[in-house]
Amino acid sequence: MLSHEEHKRHVKSVRCAVLTFSDSRTEKSDDSGKLIKNLLAEGGHEIVAYQVIKDDLDSIQKAVKDLIDSDVQAILTNGGTGISKKDVTIEAISVLLDKKLDGFGDIFRFLSYEHMGSAAMMSRALAGVIKSKIVICMPGSVDAVELGMKKLILPELGHMIWETSK
Repeated sequence: MLSHEEHKRHVKSVRCAVLTFSDSRTEKSDDSGKLIKNLLAEGGHEIVAYQVIKDDLDSIQKAVKDLIDSDVQAILTNGGTGISKKDVTIEAISVLLDKKLDGFGDIFRFLSYEHMGSAAMMSRALAGVIKSKIVICMPGSVDAVELGMKKLILPELGHMIWETSK
């Protein structure tokens, strides 16, 4: 049986891409994307790509596919995870996943519920693996990004990359 230390092996610095899916935000007004980048940098990770992309199925899929074929190890997205007609992030990305990490969405919604109540059920936060690359989709609000990054992503990102590289 593996010890806790062996189980928690991890990559110290992960090459990350940050994608914001929005019809209204720009790089200048993208507070959630900025927060993701800042928290990643504080955690010792490298931001190798950043884009704000229209909340459009084809644009989202093209951006993710382009990054999958690069040296990026993790793609962190925000926006487009709700239930309105314009929210298509989950539809665009879920069909690309080789493996889905159900626990991310489940725990994210649980933590959101503790923070904001029953509205958390409308979050479709998602994580998974595409060709050994971690892809994590968070809602677009600053509060949701902060919760996801601090409680779930930063504590496990290096370990997830370690696992996908085996």
